[in-house]
This record gives sequence, structure tokens and C-alpha cells, in this order.
Amino acid sequence: MRDSPPLIVGLGEALYDLLPTGPALGGAPLNAAVQAHQLGNNAVVASRIGRDALGQALLDDLAGRGMDTSFIQRDPHAPTGTVQVTLRDGEPEYDITHGAAWDRLAWDEPLAGLAKRCDAVCFGTLGQRLELAQSTIRQFVTAASQAVRLFDVNLRQDDFSAAQLEAGCRAASIVKMNEAELATVAPLLGLGQAWAIPKLIERFELDLFVLTRGKLGTALHTADSITLGQAARFAPEPEADSVGAGDACSAAILHGAVRRWPLQQTADLANRLGAFVASRQGATPKFPAELLPSGKN
Repeated sequence: MRDSPPLIVGLGEALYDLLPTGPALGGAPLNAAVQAHQLGNNAVVASRIGRDALGQALLDDLAGRGMDTSFIQRDPHAPTGTVQVTLRDGEPEYDITHGAAWDRLAWDEPLAGLAKRCDAVCFGTLGQRLELAQSTIRQFVTAASQAVRLFDVNLRQDDFSAAQLEAGCRAASIVKMNEAELATVAPLLGLGQAWAIPKLIERFELDLFVLTRGKLGTALHTADSITLGQAARFAPEPEADSVGAGDACSAAILHGAVRRWPLQQTADLANRLGAFVASRQGATPKFPAELLPSGKN
């Protein structure tokens, strides 16, 4: 049994979601790291923010949760990223600002050292929309060859390309996307719609493909099995939204993968966490004790 918790990295965009109820921490890698931290992992965010009030608030928020913020770079010129979130029947639509600090994430010695010693890393498409950050993320993931590498496909606006998707899938050991994203990605990669998931697994030699299906929950695909998570439901609070539900799923997948859990146990946790986040406001609500795995193991 290991002496210290697994080290899990959320790599890419760190920002604030500007929700109708006010600003809230955001960015898929950040959300996944915050939620992985709640599960008892040593989770850190590797990103870049501005030297502005929003950036300081982000650092203070993460530090207040007991998270190490030393891998978050400060940019003297570009601002901390923001996303305007509009809710339609609780489902989010995103308007993402350009020229954000996280677009300028730079490869440096601290990130190189983190890549070599992490147990898992979560990275996505949005954080790679510009060349500098894309190069940094690719160097990190390549250096983290010992780690579980989860490529979280978040298709936002026009901030993705077939080449980017191909490179991300090839670098990953786990790929995660929702049903709408699969319908977009499969033809972009020349796979067609029929049997797209088995083709993705075979082509990129994936250990796991994660399909999120909204209220139907998570399906975990390997080369020879499909595991469906047990359904989970929570009473929604007023003004609940689904922002961050998929990132909670990512946290659960990483939590289970680094511990070599049975896939059923991992899928069940992914459903519980995703359903809980979807029943609350914002992407990073505090998990109640009864939601956490026994002993955080």
C-alpha cells in the first residue's frame, strides 16, 4: 500500500465561469483536479492565470481547499480566462473569451518535474487551442509516459481540429467524450459512425474509452467489454446546472484508474459524482461525506 495519495494533474485551462448566479471556478482540467482532491488524491492544477484580481481569487479559492497552487503560472500581460455561461433548462451554453493567460502556458522545469512524477494527468482540447499552450501540453503528456493520461474531449466553439484530436487520442491511455462529441469526432478522424468506439480503441491502443450519456450515466468501453455505471439521482437544489458533471466523471475515472479498481466500481462512482454535481450550482460543489469512497481509498 502506498504511503502518499496518488498525484493527479489537471493540465490546461483554469478560468472563471460567469454563471447567472455569479462567477465560479471553471475549466475542465481544474474542475477535475478539484474533484479528485475531494476524493483524497494529491491533485494539482497546472495552468496559467493573469496578475489580476480574478487570478488571485482563483489561487485563494484553491488554497482554501487545501490544494497546492505552485504549478499555476502568472502572466504579466494576459488576463485570467473567463467563460460566459448561459443556461437553457439547466444545460450550459458557453461563450469563451480569447487571449486568456492559459493560452500562454509555458513549458518550464517545474512542469517537467511534475510530468515525470505524476500518477495521472487530465488534459483536453480547449487548453490546446493556441500553439504555445498546445506545445506545452503535448510535451507534458509525452513526458508523463508512466501516468494514466486522460484526454477529455471538450468541443467548444471552433477551438479544435482533426489534427489536434488525432494527437490527443494518440497520446492518451484513456479518452472521454459525450455522445454528441463522438458523432463529431468519428467522421473527423475518418472512422465513420458505425462501430466508432471499437475503432477508436483499436486505432489508438486505448486502455479505456469513456462515453458520458447525460442522465443515462457513464459507459466504460475496453477492447472486450462494456461496463455501465449504476444509475444515481439527487434532488436538485434551486438554480442547479449541469456544469462540471462531466469533469466529476473524469475525477472518478482517474481515481479508479490509479488504484486499479474494477471497472464497475469506477463507473458507479462516476455516475454518483456526475449526478451530484448536476444537482448543484457550479462545477465544484463540496461532496458530502456519504458520496466519497469508503476511507477515500
